[in-house]
Amino acid sequence: MDKLKNGLNQASGWMLYLSLLMLLALALPRTVFDPEARDFILLIGIVGIWRYSMGAMHFVRGCLFLYLVYPWYRRKVTKLGKDADPSHVYLLVTSFRIEALTTAMVYRSVIREAIDCGYPCTVVCSIVELSDELLIKNLWAHAKPPAHVKLDIVRIPGTGKRDGLAHGFRAISRQMPDRDAVVAVIDGDTVLEPGVVIKTVPWFKLFPNVGGLTTNEFCEVRGSYLMSEWHKLRFAQRHLNMCSMALSKRVLTMTGRMSVFRASVVTDPEFIRDVESDHLEHWRLGRFQFLTGDDKSSWYSLMRLGYDTFYVPDAAINTVEHPPEKSFIKASRKLMFRWYGNNLRQNSRALRLGMGRLGAFTSLVLFDQRVSMWTCLLGLCVAIIASLKYSLMYLLIYLLWIGSTRLILTLLLMLSGHRIGPAYPALLYYNQIVGALVKIYVFFRLDQQSWTRQNTKLNRGLSSFANWFNSWSSRAMTFSAASVFIAALLALV
Repeated sequence: MDKLKNGLNQASGWMLYLSLLMLLALALPRTVFDPEARDFILLIGIVGIWRYSMGAMHFVRGCLFLYLVYPWYRRKVTKLGKDADPSHVYLLVTSFRIEALTTAMVYRSVIREAIDCGYPCTVVCSIVELSDELLIKNLWAHAKPPAHVKLDIVRIPGTGKRDGLAHGFRAISRQMPDRDAVVAVIDGDTVLEPGVVIKTVPWFKLFPNVGGLTTNEFCEVRGSYLMSEWHKLRFAQRHLNMCSMALSKRVLTMTGRMSVFRASVVTDPEFIRDVESDHLEHWRLGRFQFLTGDDKSSWYSLMRLGYDTFYVPDAAINTVEHPPEKSFIKASRKLMFRWYGNNLRQNSRALRLGMGRLGAFTSLVLFDQRVSMWTCLLGLCVAIIASLKYSLMYLLIYLLWIGSTRLILTLLLMLSGHRIGPAYPALLYYNQIVGALVKIYVFFRLDQQSWTRQNTKLNRGLSSFANWFNSWSSRAMTFSAASVFIAALLALV
């Protein structure tokens, strides 16, 4: 009954969206659809060609990897058989301030995987609260694991995920793992799908230079319909982008929800130092520690140390998402602020590694991340200026273009294997505009960081003058950049 109701709701949503598109098309003059007319809807400029070309390259590369290259790789790794088995598997789980029900689901799935994978395995729990320790020990006793599966609990102060990871890495280092051991780093709200360990660990034998790999994500959202659809859209886009980057073995993040590393990587003191105390020397804001973004720090460290990165699309995990606010707008902005901040703090120094290390396509993608905050706003700004200066028809043309193209992009996401919904076209555009505005805001405030789940903020201990200077210089630079952007558009239009 629930499936039928959900299907009817989905169908109603699609019918409403298509009806609005048709009404918008009917409101426009026929010349908009005439290729000979000067206001033909399909005329796009250089910036539009750039943006759609980047999207098309990601899509084609992603499909090429997902449907041709990866199956070929999978056949090769299957032929290795027992030769691809690791000597030992460590499952490192970090938990802090996660509700007991979610914690129980996570550790139950981790213990099950440790038992079912058949490898010698150690579950390393990096936790803060005594209640978590008691819960884990109770689940462990109930599961009755065999002798080759062990438990190691590491109690840490609640000073952040980076410290939790560092303590866990050092606990693994003390066990002296050999060169064939692997370490899976799992977040405290990640439920493992059956077989995910067996699907991920053999790749290190097939690719000797891969230092870390990450997995496909699905989610269960404890929030509103819009928040749920927004997260699911994000994971569908993430899947195709990861596949695209995996074609070059340059996946751009070692996702904190679940990534797998060589044990020799996570026991390297330089790697541990990068994750634990990563920082940035900024020309205006000075030196500051990274509070969030351990997944970006681990990726950057792998690149700097000379390793490749990979993606396993058929190894799936389920994350339990707890929105930081009840309001969709507030929650999405908070999450974007954290995600885009992590991205931009790593971007400039990653580019400095050079094309020789990153490759041409990866360098192009990193460059596009820096300019997309402006190019994503260009179409809307031009449409608004043209509608005010000439005719409202230009804004209607723009809305029809956005509605049509976002519908096509949503349908293309079906190839990712993630389901799509009628809210996706609107959410795609919401991500484009609001995401660009958040990126611009955070780009000039890279030192501002906070966790969404934990009430933890970076305290740099600066003087009152330094705080005043950073705050007002950030505002001045934001205003100046926005003014130049708008002035340029006014001159062009």
